[in-house]
Amino acid sequence: MKKKGFFGYRQYVIAGLLIALAAVGTTALYSSKQEKEREQMEAELAQEMQEQADDVAAGEDSEQSAEASALIPPKQDKNNLENELDDPAVTAELAEEDKNDTTETEDTETSQTAQTAGRAQALHFSEELLWPMEGNVIINYSMDSTVYFPTLDQYKYNPAVIIAGEVNDKVYAVAKGQIKSIENDEVTGCTVTVDLGDGYEAIYGQLKELNFAKGDYVEAGHVLGYVGEPTKYFTVEGSNLYFELDKDGTPVDPVAYFE
Repeated sequence: MKKKGFFGYRQYVIAGLLIALAAVGTTALYSSKQEKEREQMEAELAQEMQEQADDVAAGEDSEQSAEASALIPPKQDKNNLENELDDPAVTAELAEEDKNDTTETEDTETSQTAQTAGRAQALHFSEELLWPMEGNVIINYSMDSTVYFPTLDQYKYNPAVIIAGEVNDKVYAVAKGQIKSIENDEVTGCTVTVDLGDGYEAIYGQLKELNFAKGDYVEAGHVLGYVGEPTKYFTVEGSNLYFELDKDGTPVDPVAYFE
């Protein structure tokens, strides 16, 4: 009975060990399976993340390529371009465009010059005047006594100075002013009156080819125009400049103001 009991106990022990080993094996097998599944999930996740990164990079490259293509002008075939330039119609069109651009530029400059010339400016008479031209005074200013006029062969009062010159000699503005009038006078020919401010006016006679128009402003030293042929009242004296300086409508001696 004792021997049988021992063997029965042994069987229980062996059975327990077998059960424990089976449990350990099952646990190990289960753990190994979990490890493989985890590794597979990590691999799949890594692959998915790589694919997404590749897709993003491909999209950025595509956008950059599209932007670069938009910035680069399309190439034009060299032969086609040469053929277009050889086409008379194309050449004429390009020439017309250049002409229009030049005309617009000139019109703009002319408009700006006209605006400057017509803009109101304050005028104040300068006590020192430039000589209106180079030359000798052949008939002096004289309002106190008469002076001799060779062509007329008579003595008269002279409200101006008569300065000898040659046809086409330059006539200069004696001071800053505004052109008040341009008239064709029988005695003094083409005559320009310039307002100098403060009641003073300069009167230039025997002119031609004026560089300014009525209303324009001139600066001292500007070329107003040129000496013209003398009128019949000055044929003996020859070509000359008639220059008169008035103060409030009354002639004064201009020589007293010349520098």
